[in-house]
Amino acid sequence: MSAAPGTAAFPAHDARAIAQAFAPDRPWGNRGDYWYVRCKLRSDPLYAGALDALRGSRAPVLDLGCGLGLLAHALRHDGQPQPYRGLDNDAGKVARARAAAGRAGLAACTFASLDLATAAPEHRGSVAILDVLQYLPAAAQTALLERAAGMLDGDGRLVLRMTLADASHRGRFSRLGDLAGHWVGWMQARPRHYPDAASLQAHLQQAGLHSRLMPLYGATPFNNWLLVAHRA
Repeated sequence: MSAAPGTAAFPAHDARAIAQAFAPDRPWGNRGDYWYVRCKLRSDPLYAGALDALRGSRAPVLDLGCGLGLLAHALRHDGQPQPYRGLDNDAGKVARARAAAGRAGLAACTFASLDLATAAPEHRGSVAILDVLQYLPAAAQTALLERAAGMLDGDGRLVLRMTLADASHRGRFSRLGDLAGHWVGWMQARPRHYPDAASLQAHLQQAGLHSRLMPLYGATPFNNWLLVAHRA
């Protein structure tokens, strides 16, 4: 595992600009998504790290477990023009992602609802799986990684961000945080299996990928790591 990268969360003005697409049309509307997006971008280096991983590639991006579609907004804000498709099993989030992308005028971005544990989309290019793996059983994780590895094409990259299994304070805090997200209804599924670093990289190596793994928790208390893989 390499040393922590110099990746920071989004500056305040950039986070506010992106979050504006998630604001309600009326002043008295629900601003939950707006504040979630704004705080997420300000506090978590996830999207800055994903942008670094995808920068320089023009391969279409498939975002598995896209949630509100924040990666699409981050890509366009960063000037990255790759076609983007976001898939998530939460139809409500997909609808809100579609609406926010429309408000922001994001080009070449589409969203659809899909259960990643049971369905395999067709795709060639780059694949992003951000904060999703721990919500799948171990066998489903392996199957998803194998499918994602087979989708890589040209200069496409596989970009993973996940909580790794260990006994650290960060690991314990992450598990509690994931359970809390399920209890309050933000995540439809409860966490099922936390992968370990060695097994994760071994699966990708068997699929013919080279990978690098680095911590990506920034100033947060969570045990989050970024893995970027590509074909030789």
